[in-house]
Amino acid sequence: MAERVDRAQQQPPTRFRWLLHIDVDQFQVAAERLRRPDLVGVRVIVGGDGDPSRPRQVVTCASYEARVDGARAGLPLPAARRKSPDAVFLPLDMAYYTDVSERVMDVVRAQGSLVEVWGFDEAYLGVEPRDATPMLTAAEVVEFADRLRVAVLDETGLECCLGVSDNKQRAKMAAGFAKAAVRRPDAPAADRIFVLDDGNWPQLMGPRSCRDLWSVGPRTAARLADHGVDTVEQLQTVPLEDLISMFGPSQGNWLYVLCRGGGDDAIATAPWIAKSHSRSRTYPRDLTDREEVRDAAADLTREVLAHAVAEQRLPFRVGLTVRTSTFYTRTKMRRLAEPTVEYAEIIPVVDSLVDAFELDRPVRLLAVRLELEDV
Repeated sequence: MAERVDRAQQQPPTRFRWLLHIDVDQFQVAAERLRRPDLVGVRVIVGGDGDPSRPRQVVTCASYEARVDGARAGLPLPAARRKSPDAVFLPLDMAYYTDVSERVMDVVRAQGSLVEVWGFDEAYLGVEPRDATPMLTAAEVVEFADRLRVAVLDETGLECCLGVSDNKQRAKMAAGFAKAAVRRPDAPAADRIFVLDDGNWPQLMGPRSCRDLWSVGPRTAARLADHGVDTVEQLQTVPLEDLISMFGPSQGNWLYVLCRGGGDDAIATAPWIAKSHSRSRTYPRDLTDREEVRDAAADLTREVLAHAVAEQRLPFRVGLTVRTSTFYTRTKMRRLAEPTVEYAEIIPVVDSLVDAFELDRPVRLLAVRLELEDV
């Protein structure tokens, strides 16, 4: 949800020796429990309009209790009901979640650190700049993290986990270790803070799957596995030139750094400007006629174009994503003749993208994306 993210490029960026990643537990469920305390300890699933009989809606957040049953984000609501039949299903309330999130981030910013917000429920904090003296110890940073955790709980009623490290990627993975720990009913508050650094990286991350590295997706992991690389420690043995040969210079260099615990240590605080805007829609009835698809894509184009016009941005490339009833998903992109906000000049390109798809199966979802010039 790009509209909720306020990270940005900052010139020059502030680099940090110690960073925190804060992650609010099961955010949407926790927010619902603030206004309905009777839901505490109950299986809760949030998604769509809250009607679990609707097949075209998915889970956006499931409580830990429901996750034990197998309910998870992205699962169709009917499937979630089959896995967790006793769960309470609730509709999305984005305005309310925005309000709750802003209250959390106000508490985070009040600690006096630079903050980079990444969504409703997570943010990075810069605790100690690289040029600061004297240097903080890990114990002192953990104390700071615990004060922040207590402040968020006291002022919002929400629990959070915090990862501590020297870069964003390790801090986020550290928060993941903390989140895994607190799912135990008897977990102490101290387990909500986890430090991941050079000292414990080889022991904790070495034997783990490459997929456990932040930003490594299933396709990258599968390509690595094809070369006999399944774990982080195996990835560390691959020469840099081999990674560049497999993935290109950008991703190859990144994997080489990432598997050794490296990452981005800068905090950006200026408002983030999205490089693109998109609108997607899952239809209650599959689209089976090309003209239906064309009309639906035109409606999405009007919506996303209005967003670009409101920002006074010029689209220069158009993308169309088609997901069929079998969940086969493809995206095609085309550049406009010149940057423009004129619907009459953009829609022929959208139509040409529709024509570029075979559409031999019913269409379940469409998405239109406009890539935008920088302001």
